[in-house]
Amino acid sequence: MSGHISPKSLYYAIFAALMVLTAITVAVAFVPLGALNFPVAITIAVTKATLVVLFFMHVKYSSRLTKMIVGMALFFLMTMFGLTLTDYLSRSW
Repeated sequence: MSGHISPKSLYYAIFAALMVLTAITVAVAFVPLGALNFPVAITIAVTKATLVVLFFMHVKYSSRLTKMIVGMALFFLMTMFGLTLTDYLSRSW
């Protein structure tokens, strides 16, 4: 079984992008954005996680079955978070 071979320059570019996004995360942590702190941090984290899954875990070049399994895992993770959030928000503190 032979897989897709990516050039080293691609991995270096992804690594540089991850480092830049990490620096942006740290910089944004010191900027008072009010209610936007959490959405900005989550957006950056999701972007970094997407880069890692697509390139370092080779999902981008995998079969459709692998992509479907990753998508289903994300779907069930979001379902679990959604159900947990509904329980948390429905409590009267």
